[in-house]
Amino acid sequence: MKPTTILKAGTALAVLTMPGLASAEDQAITFISCGDRVSAVHEALFPKWEEANPGYKIEVEAVGWDQCQEKATTLAAAGTPVGLAYMGSRVLKQLAQNDLIVPIPMSADEQATYFPFVVSTVTTDGQQWGVPVAFSTKSLYWNKDLFAAAGLDPEKPPATWEEEIAAAKAIKEKTGTAGFGVVAKTFDNTMHQFLHWVYTNNGTVIDADGNITFNSPENLEALTALRDITAYAEEGPTAYEQNEVRAIFLDGKLGMIHASVGAKNLLKDAPFNWGVAPLPLGPHAQGPGTLLITDSLAVFKGTGVEDKAIDFAKFLASTENQPVYEAAEGLTPLRPGPAVDKLVADDPNWKPFIDGISFGGPEPLFLDYKGLQDTMITMVQSVVTGAAEPAAALEQAAAALEEFK
Repeated sequence: MKPTTILKAGTALAVLTMPGLASAEDQAITFISCGDRVSAVHEALFPKWEEANPGYKIEVEAVGWDQCQEKATTLAAAGTPVGLAYMGSRVLKQLAQNDLIVPIPMSADEQATYFPFVVSTVTTDGQQWGVPVAFSTKSLYWNKDLFAAAGLDPEKPPATWEEEIAAAKAIKEKTGTAGFGVVAKTFDNTMHQFLHWVYTNNGTVIDADGNITFNSPENLEALTALRDITAYAEEGPTAYEQNEVRAIFLDGKLGMIHASVGAKNLLKDAPFNWGVAPLPLGPHAQGPGTLLITDSLAVFKGTGVEDKAIDFAKFLASTENQPVYEAAEGLTPLRPGPAVDKLVADDPNWKPFIDGISFGGPEPLFLDYKGLQDTMITMVQSVVTGAAEPAAALEQAAAALEEFK
């Protein structure tokens, strides 16, 4: 899909940039927003920020998800950076190391407004490099009808890995239906799905000092559990990514999946009974956990308007404006507060997505994110296909990660 330019009041970019039509002192802050549209919530905020910051104008371009991050990075590397861009927080370390973005320091008071670990998703070398603007957590979904058909209590989801594997086994053996959806395709979410197991067993990938901590007893237990539940999963899990596994669940042909809050919305008209619960916990878990993924607003270096771009990014994601955006987009809230309390009270199915934050873990920040991702995928695929034993696969992956950190 071609990038689409969307501007306030529908004015074309060509008109805005023609000489003489903007105030002589106006400076443009260019903004790449990922997706086929600009959020209506964000678009409505542009005039408010401009009114409070005379002499500056926001020029926003909506660029498809498959191109937006690459476009922003390419422009920066070519010496023609945009003011700021919506980026997966996973790439911030690489952008910072290449001197393409500027730090966005957060005060202690600012950091305290967020849920635990959210700020760590944008922090490397002791500095923050982005303003979190979108947040995703995961929970367990289970098919209550399949639980009942397998002789399991349909109102009691598994709370531990042991119970999860046992439930998957019972469903597969007693109903002939796959008990659990294993994601193992050559696709980025394969790494994410494995990190669900890591962060529900107090595991880590890399520590704050840059030491690889991946080859640990906690992560060996995680990889072994994933291997064990694969026996009761859909056939050929290396052919499935998260949305394909979710589609099988939506058809009522899968006992359990790990998924984001988006699946909850798709299940509203499901022809079967279902529930949402916290991700089951491993033997070393200290409390409910989940993978914490954020997208952020990154401010690029060399535009001359860096300070104003930072101010604009923090304005969009402020404690006043961010909850409105989250509600409109169906995102996990970044911050606790009355709005979150009301969200859970109105829809208890939100509770697992909030509870898991307490002991969750971030998407690891590596200099070479693609190398990290490919290493994780190779490890998972080797284990779920039986080509490697968990201990050997984990040791090999941990050694490989040293190259990409």
